[in-house]
Amino acid sequence: MKIIVLGAGVVGTTSAWYLSKAGHEVTVVDRQPGAGLETSFANGGQISASHAVPWANPGAPLKILRWLGKEDAPLLFRLHADWRQIRWALQFLRECTPGRTRQNIRSLVTLGIYSREQLRALRAETNIHYDHLERGILHFFTDHEEFAAGVKASHTMNQFGLKIDALTVKQCVELEPALAPVESKLAGGTYSGSDESGDAQLFTERLAALAEQRGVTFRYNTQIIDLARTNDRITGVMVRDGNGVTSELKADAYVVALGSYSPLLLHPLGVRILVYPAKGYSVTFPIRPGRLAPSTSLTDEANQMVFSRLGERLRIAGTAELNGYNTELNQARCENILRRTLELFPDVGNRSEAKFWTGLRPATPNNIPYVGKTKYGNLFLNTGHGTLGWTLACGSGKLLSDIIDGRRSDIERR
Repeated sequence: MKIIVLGAGVVGTTSAWYLSKAGHEVTVVDRQPGAGLETSFANGGQISASHAVPWANPGAPLKILRWLGKEDAPLLFRLHADWRQIRWALQFLRECTPGRTRQNIRSLVTLGIYSREQLRALRAETNIHYDHLERGILHFFTDHEEFAAGVKASHTMNQFGLKIDALTVKQCVELEPALAPVESKLAGGTYSGSDESGDAQLFTERLAALAEQRGVTFRYNTQIIDLARTNDRITGVMVRDGNGVTSELKADAYVVALGSYSPLLLHPLGVRILVYPAKGYSVTFPIRPGRLAPSTSLTDEANQMVFSRLGERLRIAGTAELNGYNTELNQARCENILRRTLELFPDVGNRSEAKFWTGLRPATPNNIPYVGKTKYGNLFLNTGHGTLGWTLACGSGKLLSDIIDGRRSDIERR
């Protein structure tokens, strides 16, 4: 079957990989000059099944109220007269009940573990390298009440098959000596030893190259204009190449993996999905030789920041800003990440060498992505992964391939 995948981020590229492995003739279309150059470009680097507690949880509404108007808040709502944002926010509030939160944790843990298994299998099959480390993720807390809540959440994840250990302050520092200078400020931590880290953009770029060797065609520098339809079928995708030439690409099936831009393409078709852009930020330092820098991937729960070692670089990412499709760097939020990093690891890098980045993460109200069918028989979705695109990419790509082929996925047996 001929299949067109719209989007060459980590989700679109893994979708293409698994569809090609299943025997399909695959073409990937993206407006960028290469793979993984938008949301996948400089994310936090964590493959983190342990990040399964959704933003929408019982404690979230009060926190958001406290954060309103604070430029450096971990989650910043910029309210607009935008019906998409309003619908998203209302559903977000509905997802904050204890029952919904527990069910969403279960779904995220299940897909996260499955995805990690698929990534490891892919790595064993291809020997792909992307500055990955298999040293787990340590979530550290500086507030005792937050630590207690984190331990409680880890017990829930343990029930669904993800092993997470509660650690004392001493154990946190033993695991990651780079935290020693701030030991007195810590309250404790939780540790998921099976989680990983790695460079998502490098992985996407190299997987795209491997997919091309399998026969996948990548059409870069190509704008996606719209999808043509007749009755309950998609008949083609209108595109414009780098020379401004418009044409129609045809296939037997189509996959929308356009992240935050997916709902804009789908809306004219009457396909409504609750995906809203959550602008995230990252800072990347070259690590000074001989300096004390973390080698275990870290999550600073108080500030909702993650720290990942990528070779001789330190990537710090975090915060979410719901501000429509605005992609401008907010200097206050960049400086907050930089300030917190240097508080924790004062000698890790030179401030002048910091590289700032921002990208739009496709957030759903419950953090669960859309993977599967639509009302059109040959149109499929793989989008809405929010902050977990890198974590869930391989699992959702394999799951999508199974759905398109009508196979029962391994994840359905769990």
